[in-house]
Amino acid sequence: MAVRFIVDGRECDLIPASDRGLQYGDGLFETMAAKDGRIALLDDHLERLDHGADRLGLPQLEMAVIRKEVLCLIPEQGRAVIKLILTRGSGGRGYREPENVRIRRIVSQHPWPDYPDNWVSDGIVVRFCETRLALDPVLAGLKTLNRLHQVLARAEWDDPEVAEGLLLDADDRVVCGTMSNLFLVRSGALITPDLERSGVAGVMRKQILKIAARMDIDVRVMAVSLDDLSQADEIFVTNSVFMIWPVRQIENRVCIVGPLTRRLQSALESSLSVAQAPS
Repeated sequence: MAVRFIVDGRECDLIPASDRGLQYGDGLFETMAAKDGRIALLDDHLERLDHGADRLGLPQLEMAVIRKEVLCLIPEQGRAVIKLILTRGSGGRGYREPENVRIRRIVSQHPWPDYPDNWVSDGIVVRFCETRLALDPVLAGLKTLNRLHQVLARAEWDDPEVAEGLLLDADDRVVCGTMSNLFLVRSGALITPDLERSGVAGVMRKQILKIAARMDIDVRVMAVSLDDLSQADEIFVTNSVFMIWPVRQIENRVCIVGPLTRRLQSALESSLSVAQAPS
């Protein structure tokens, strides 16, 4: 599958050098899983995008236009990854935004990643990254175009057996993976790191929390320490493409792929199947 791009409604792969997304990372993005003509959790992705745009002070989004352009790139058969980028458009030199902001929309279709199938069933190996996340309550939770911490962290390893790296913040709190949100299970409770100071509040994280609440699972959103991680009965990571990967090993520590992780995998699959079923 060749990569396809739609920029401001036209199929092309060029943007002006003056674009503020390129100049300053001034924008947001969403990464979405497409399968057989549908996108999983599309409304949640667009809701998060709208929330992020409001926090960044972008003009009101034309959601109908954005949705139409996203849907244009969904394959009728098979799977693909759809990426949606919004920037504050073009501007001159300097941080001050232009007087008349024209949001730039960039939608692209990418081949489905070739992750090993057994990562879903048997679990993955993860490592700790040396790169630390900055404490940034102004942008915490948002999926902005500023991903340099993740870029540097992902550059720390080249071992195909290691699927993900875990990031800590400047206060030694465990926050997330380079491309995922983190969950722990301890004494039957589901725990995920608080993202008020750093990290991205993922759409799949939100979905897992909703499903857990419906299942009457004790859910705790809290600061997570390395001790919390070492005492966890189960660990898994999530994102919108691979959904849930159990963790079977962190560095040299072997972990159990436990029953609550399996229950949530099954419940998530059922939830997404119902959500995407033809009406």
